Amino acid sequence: MIKIEALSAFSDNYIWLLQDAQHKRVVVVDPGDAAPVQAWLQQQGDWTLSDILITHHHNDHVGGVEQLRRETGARVYGPASENIPGRDQALIDGDRIEVLGLALQVFAVPGHTLGHIAFHQPEQHWLFCGDTLFAAGCGRLFEGTPLQMHQSLQRLAELPDDTLIYCAHEYTLSNLRFARAVEPGNLQIAERLAQVEAWRQHGQISLPSKLKLERATNPFLRAAETSVKEMVASREGRAMASESEVFAALRAWKDRF
Repeated sequence: MIKIEALSAFSDNYIWLLQDAQHKRVVVVDPGDAAPVQAWLQQQGDWTLSDILITHHHNDHVGGVEQLRRETGARVYGPASENIPGRDQALIDGDRIEVLGLALQVFAVPGHTLGHIAFHQPEQHWLFCGDTLFAAGCGRLFEGTPLQMHQSLQRLAELPDDTLIYCAHEYTLSNLRFARAVEPGNLQIAERLAQVEAWRQHGQISLPSKLKLERATNPFLRAAETSVKEMVASREGRAMASESEVFAALRAWKDRF
């Protein structure tokens, strides 16, 4: 059994730990800061950091990689088309790797950055998606186009309902406030917002999410819904010609929200 735990970093980042208690090995995803991982390893005593998985090149995801690799000898996996410090194996869409005895599929999901990748474990239904798909939201478009991001999200949205979304930031509350503005009549958004508000008041994280819930409450996965299209059209003063155009308008609105 692999246990997954979140380590907090910076103000709202999560570093995901995949723990194999039987062999006392751990894998980390997107360690932007080495210190939380070092502290965890020191507390455990005799565990080994075997692998480091990187989704994209932003410093809050890679800042701790070189130090951890130097101290532990962990193997670093990251996107082939981005500058990833200490990378041992460059990954492209369709690659498969094995960590802790589990096979992970690599998806190219450009948008937030051009080389962004996600890691999917199909049997356990895990998705480590970095800054592409968030709980109730999606990443900003720093390098890619709205069309690229929309296509990336549509690809992820085709995964099974019970896929667990392990994204890299605690943005859920602000994302749900935006979702409520987009679909004020969506009762599932209202219920989810109330639940996450209660969780955050008690210091509880809002992740992982499930893909079924995202399809029902995440506006960036709902560009085909009549309620979303009508809201965007009323704001823009015209109907959108395509779902990707609805998505682009939503992303621009969220950037100013």
